[in-house]
Amino acid sequence: MKDYMDLKKLEVAKNRKGFIAALDQSGGSTPKALENYGIKPSEYNGEEEMFDLVHKMRTRILTSPSFTSEHILGSILFYKTMESKVNGKYTAEYLWEDKNIITFLKVDKGLAEESNNVKIMKDIPDLEEQLSVARERGVFGTKMRSVILGANREGIEKVIKQQFEFAKIICDNGLVPIIEPEVDINIPDKEEAEDILKEVIVDELNSWDKNDLIMFKFTIPTKDNLYLDLYNYPCVVRVVALSGGYTTDKACELLKKNDKMIASFSRALAQNIFVYQTDEEFDRVLLESIKQIYDASV
Repeated sequence: MKDYMDLKKLEVAKNRKGFIAALDQSGGSTPKALENYGIKPSEYNGEEEMFDLVHKMRTRILTSPSFTSEHILGSILFYKTMESKVNGKYTAEYLWEDKNIITFLKVDKGLAEESNNVKIMKDIPDLEEQLSVARERGVFGTKMRSVILGANREGIEKVIKQQFEFAKIICDNGLVPIIEPEVDINIPDKEEAEDILKEVIVDELNSWDKNDLIMFKFTIPTKDNLYLDLYNYPCVVRVVALSGGYTTDKACELLKKNDKMIASFSRALAQNIFVYQTDEEFDRVLLESIKQIYDASV
């Protein structure tokens, strides 16, 4: 462990019961997130209005009495969300000071075109700048996503090589990266792709500096507990799961079969909340989803 680490936040990341709420929809996925919330594209003009609306949605979630450290240990934020304010404080500061919830910043710039059955990340030219601001704001870690679309070893090796290269930069800048190599849930060779992914990650971990702390975010594996032994590596803080397009019920059912894997859900968290709900109804429905995801995580 590096001497820059905030030990209180690390304790939360490593040991607290609960899950990570993914609220990091970016430019490409924001219109869909708003539509799922009940706001159609015809109801706003341009990117600024769109981001104002999605920040109001996120603020409503974050400030809800249902959104607490009793069930939630962390939240993943989009850059604009980190730089916006909730109740007069920057979002990460509000979550830590008022709710005792740690934060992660989505740092990737989206995906490159498919090649070798994978989509690696686009380059992140402003990574150091993002990390500097994130440190100032009290953010604990980062998240970056690649996608695997087939059991192609060459492609998967490229995904993981890039993820670990960026992870090293993030560790050197004092934050804990979440490495997210998402395996598409709909591919026919999902199980084989996950086996290759695990092998490639283990190869990287065998030469990784144990003082550079990292986390992983995986598609819930076809083989139960496939990733459980990654905890044998002292650098691995936590292994979390994405919902990957599954409904909340299905994602929670599958997650329960994987020991020590906790949720980091986005759509599954927010699938039943809507802009037109009263605050009372909104809080009740959100709490139902939160409790369901928490139970599957613990």
